[in-house]
Amino acid sequence: MMSMDLNCDMGELPEAIADGTQESLLRSITSANVACGGHAGDERTMRTTIEQAMRAGVAVGAHPGYPDRENFGRLELKMSAEAVANSVYEQVRALAEVAAKCGAKLVHVKPHGALYNQAVKNRELAQAIAQGVAKYSKDLVLMGLAESPMLNVFRHAGFTVAAEAFADRRYEPDGTLRSRKFENALIRDPAEASKQALSIAQRGIVTAHDGAEVKLTAQTICIHGDTPGAPEIAATVARMLREAGVALSGLSRS
Repeated sequence: MMSMDLNCDMGELPEAIADGTQESLLRSITSANVACGGHAGDERTMRTTIEQAMRAGVAVGAHPGYPDRENFGRLELKMSAEAVANSVYEQVRALAEVAAKCGAKLVHVKPHGALYNQAVKNRELAQAIAQGVAKYSKDLVLMGLAESPMLNVFRHAGFTVAAEAFADRRYEPDGTLRSRKFENALIRDPAEASKQALSIAQRGIVTAHDGAEVKLTAQTICIHGDTPGAPEIAATVARMLREAGVALSGLSRS
């Protein structure tokens, strides 16, 4: 049977933790990427999110971003490779320490926002991310954009990788994500997001915003926790994948 991981960025919005949005999302996904103090998150939000994920049987991973809380890690920063590596290490280490106190182990790491999108094409930045994670442990899965050079950098650094595609983001014809500066960058309709997820899982294809078909192979599909209506999107995607015979399962470090 075909299987797919569903991941979601979490621990970023205190209100989503408090109002039940996160717990609703966790009922649909298999991996949680937890903000760990860079673009968002603190010890309290990390602990609460990890505990919620454990109750839901969802794998826990780190979601390090640029240390720029004011802009939610979505603006490109000019940092040296060493500074990026050190920041990534400190964020992963911080989450791992909280996870250990909760009785959990980290499974994966997924960079956030501008750090992720820049590393798609910037090998030096991708290497810095890998170095930062390796300083903590190489026994973690590194997520990166499907079909992008960053995955080869991560593999060369000795990591197991997970190629990632997106249910709730539109694509450019070159396989990169459409910038959030465009109004149509996000897919807010659960049915449309589900259609895209099914196409990714079954055909290895996404349709770019201009109608071009983009080939990609993915092991994990993301639904952003801060997309409007995220819980409904996640629930619909999960249901449609299962109904189509796609098993949902978390990532493996082996």
